[in-house]
Amino acid sequence: MLHQAQDFKGFSVEATDGKIGTVSNFLFDDSTWKLRWLVVDTGTWLESRQILIHPSSITKLDLPVRALLLNLTIGEVEKSPSIDKDEPVSQQMEYNLYGYYGMSPLWTGGTYGNGSASGPFASSTMSVGGESGMARRGDAHLRSVAEVTGYHIKATDGAIGHIESFLIDDAGWDIRYLVADTRNWWFGQHVLLAPSSVREIIWDSHEVCLNLTCYKIKGSPPWNASGLLDRAYEQLLHAYYGWPARFLPPQPGVGTEGKADADVP
Repeated sequence: MLHQAQDFKGFSVEATDGKIGTVSNFLFDDSTWKLRWLVVDTGTWLESRQILIHPSSITKLDLPVRALLLNLTIGEVEKSPSIDKDEPVSQQMEYNLYGYYGMSPLWTGGTYGNGSASGPFASSTMSVGGESGMARRGDAHLRSVAEVTGYHIKATDGAIGHIESFLIDDAGWDIRYLVADTRNWWFGQHVLLAPSSVREIIWDSHEVCLNLTCYKIKGSPPWNASGLLDRAYEQLLHAYYGWPARFLPPQPGVGTEGKADADVP
């Protein structure tokens, strides 16, 4: 299914033997657009207050009760390598977490922990709370969903709006689309942008730069956040931009959500 990233905020995060906290944020890799870490606010029961949980630990998404269920115990989480929200998430820190939990840093995603290992593990230095100095110098591929939300969007020939949200696919825990709010340029319209349309993310100016023109985006099929993201819409969207086909089967009554499918040639 697809979900707007902000809808996860406040979801309960449940270990096998009890609650460990609530969803605070996601960290994603801007080279693969996979969610690399779930940032969990543990309240007061852990001194560090915030911890990182890998998506492969998620065993179930329980939408009716707004909860993510993990295959970890409270004890395992409590003894995990500590994270300081004001310090950068270094490559060594990530390897320590992978080693402790026995996970692969090359995880490519899969439905609730069934992903495979392939692809590079990029160096990253993102602060849990936002940007770090090293990230701004361009060393990192790790980005904060909360931080990039609100960034200005620049087409090849001008500004078109800002990032309002991200649509997350819970089948592989990756970002399927960026939701662009174009109200200051194209009144009242929202459009979906595939990650492949992003040329670069610039920290200092808070910009997401695209490989598309303003004219092309203005002709895009508009998207209504309260409507159904179905196979017909995705076919239309991907055909318009010439993006690789990746379609959803219809999900009546699900709203902005749908079930993820494999790429279709």
